[in-house]
Amino acid sequence: MSRVGKLPIAIPEGVKVTVSDKNLVTVKGKLGELTQQVDPCITVKVEGSTIIVERNTDQNRHRALHGLYRALIANMVKGVSEGFKVVQELVGVGYKASAIGQVLELALGYSHNIFVDLPVEIKVETVTERGKNPIITLTSYDKQLLGQVAAKIRSLRKPEPYKGKGIRFLDEVVRRKAGKSGEKK
Repeated sequence: MSRVGKLPIAIPEGVKVTVSDKNLVTVKGKLGELTQQVDPCITVKVEGSTIIVERNTDQNRHRALHGLYRALIANMVKGVSEGFKVVQELVGVGYKASAIGQVLELALGYSHNIFVDLPVEIKVETVTERGKNPIITLTSYDKQLLGQVAAKIRSLRKPEPYKGKGIRFLDEVVRRKAGKSGEKK
């Protein structure tokens, strides 16, 4: 049995979970509402204050889907009750970030500023302190969408290995290269 799949999911206070007859799981909480279509080979049951995910057979595909859907539903429950947060840092001289509503404006050393339109599910905050790198904080109840948007922002200027300039996650470690360290003869 899948180690992840067999774990029950606790439903916190204020979260409502419903499973339709077409295997559509809907999770509602104080932060929002998420839905997930579940494969027919997986059954989802709500028993009291826990969710139990089970599979019909022991095929490899079903075993993989068992853990996958359990993790997706657990992320939905955590998202609508607590939410998720991603913090990114802009490393580089002259790199700036500012947020106006749902638009993130980035100055990343290109000849023009980059404007990123964010979905309504994501809240953005920017902090710029003198002598420190600008910080972008993204929060949302949808973990998949949050990760996708954070990866899109990071792809605008990935950290380069020589000076480490670029957009990186706050605790990310960038492997540095030595550069021109060879001696000429």
